[in-house]
This record gives sequence, C-alpha cells and structure tokens, in this order.
Amino acid sequence: MLLIDNETVGQVLTMEDCIAAQERAFDGLRSGESIHRPRIDLYAPGPPTGYFRWGSMEGANDGYFAIRMKSDVVEWPTDDAGNWTEEKYAVEPGTYCGLILLISTVNAEPLALINDGVLQHMRVGGGAAIGVKLLAREDATAVGMLGSGGMARTYLEAFACVRPIERCKVYSPTVANRETYAREMSERLDIEVTAVDSAREAVAGVDILASCTDSMQPVYDAAWIEPGMHVTNLGRRELPEAAMSRFDVVIRQGTAGVQMPQTERFQAERGMSPAAYLGGTSEQLQRIPPPNPNPGFGGDDPRFTDRGRGGDKPDLSALLAGEVPGRTSPEQVTFYRNVGNQGLQFSSVGQVVYRKARERGLGRQLPREWFLQDIRD
Repeated sequence: MLLIDNETVGQVLTMEDCIAAQERAFDGLRSGESIHRPRIDLYAPGPPTGYFRWGSMEGANDGYFAIRMKSDVVEWPTDDAGNWTEEKYAVEPGTYCGLILLISTVNAEPLALINDGVLQHMRVGGGAAIGVKLLAREDATAVGMLGSGGMARTYLEAFACVRPIERCKVYSPTVANRETYAREMSERLDIEVTAVDSAREAVAGVDILASCTDSMQPVYDAAWIEPGMHVTNLGRRELPEAAMSRFDVVIRQGTAGVQMPQTERFQAERGMSPAAYLGGTSEQLQRIPPPNPNPGFGGDDPRFTDRGRGGDKPDLSALLAGEVPGRTSPEQVTFYRNVGNQGLQFSSVGQVVYRKARERGLGRQLPREWFLQDIRD
C-alpha cells in the first residue's frame, strides 16, 4: 500500500499522460469496460456561518477502482465588488482534505492513498483539453482565460498539448493574481500571456474561451461569444444562461448528476453541488445557496438532476464512437461541458500515478494489513 503525496504526483504525472489516460477511459464507457458514479455531496450543519460538506465520486477501468473523497467547510461570501464565490477549507483557511483511494479490481487489494490536489487540477485541465482536441478549430491559437488559480493554470497547459497555442489573455478580479498568472504561464509555456483589465477584453478575439472560477454567478456575457469559438467551463454557475442559444454544438463530458426525484433532503444544483443530500433544520438550510436559478441549457424537468447546463445533450463517448457529429465548419461555436466523468478520471489518472510511483520507488509504504481484517463485513 502506497501513500502518494502531491509532490510525488507532480514528479511522475505529465499532462500528456493525463489526457491520454482519460481518453482511453472515456472510450470504454460505451462498451462497459469503464464505469463511473457521478459526484454526490452530503451537507451537515457544522460551523455557525458555513456548512460541512462531504463529496465523493467513483470510477473503474483497466483493473483499477478509485474513490475520491473530499472534506470541506464551505462558505459563500460576497465581496464589496459584488463577486459571489464559494470558499472552502479543512481545519483552517489555506488547508484542504482530499484523498483518492485506489483499489485493484482483480483481487480487491487496496493499492494506494493519493493526495488529490495536484491530480485534481491536472485531471480537470486534461478533461477540458479533450474537448478542445475534438471540437476546437485546428488553427486555434488564442485563449481567453477567466480565472487565474490552479485550474486556470492546468487548463492552459493542457490546451497547449492539443493545439498550437501562441497567446492567452487572462482576467480575474484581483490584479496581483492575474499578473502573477501571466508571468508564470508565459515562462512555463513560452507563449505570450497578458493580464487584462476586464472579462470583456479577455474574451474578445480569441479562439478558445475558458471560464475557470469559483463564481456563483455568470462571469461573462453571452453576447461576447464570437463565431468559431470553442467554449468550456469549470464551475457550475459561471456560464450565462443565454449562452446556450449561441452554441451550435454542445457535448457534455458525461453524466454529472444522479437521476432522482427532488425532495427537501435531496436536491440538484444546491450550492455548487451537482447532487446533494442535505442535513440541517429549515433555518440552517438557509445558509446554503438555493438551486441554480438558471438551470436551462436544454432541460426543463425540475424533478431530476443533470438536466441543466447541457445535461440532456450528447456525451463525449457518443462523439468518440462517431454517433454524433462534432464541429463541421470553422464558423460554428462549440461548447464542451467539462463535468460528468469525475470518478472515472480519478481511476484512469490515479492508476498512471500509482504505476509510475512504483516504478521509480516513490511514495511511502504503508503495511497492507492495516487495511485488511479477518472479520467478514
């Protein structure tokens, strides 16, 4: 049993391998060689102002199963400029708790515990790059990036793996953050990355538009979308409702939510959760932001989850199988909904990390007997 920390993940995992592992896993969904369970969250009253949230997702492919588990205190503050975001931490602001348990599907042996920070950022960026690879114009060279955090970094790195990216314009509300991003990513990728003063300026004249924020509300205007663009996302609420009418082609990564009737204790799109079980009194539940007020994007049945934001559109496995067309002309606007197969991303990329760590003798050995017992459960 290996304990693999973020530093080790950073040493062994390349973005190229991250993308390739996910492509293989996603391609197996049609045949059943790959399987996943979408993310489900559980909310429980905890701190006096925020909420405790437990999230998990599962997947299996090529002899490996993974469950990703994350433990957060979440809050939804609004700053003086009106920016409404989701903030989270474990123990104290600046520390986080996320783990991936990797298991063999051959003999049910627990193989590794992996810190999820680096792998999480890379698997999301790699997933977005698959959409770029399949849907963006071949000559796409310019990126408009909304957001300047860790995900925005892996998104741009991943895009550069599948398209000849030459320049990027980045906007986020904090000047220092976007300027630091521009400097770091220019050096890392050897391309022109420029910090700009507005979201509008970041979006204008680019080939690929990526929103990578923790915003609880739209971060750009749908009218800014231009012919020929490829659009992708990170957060569940950062997309403007009117954007759907601008997209000629919509492909979703996979099933993001669970198809269940909505009740007081199980709701879709509550807070930033695709599907959530809700604990707490009626008064405590008022702390959690209500369901997305603009589910739209092709679904109008409020009883079920995964109907908004393109949830009823073709998924990536259908595109890979040739069952639906992708981009058919340079003028089309394509949208890739980069959520859905999270559990499968962790099994596919997690196994790459595990194999490479073993090959290089990295990671901390834990006694396997700590995780086994002789009592039938």
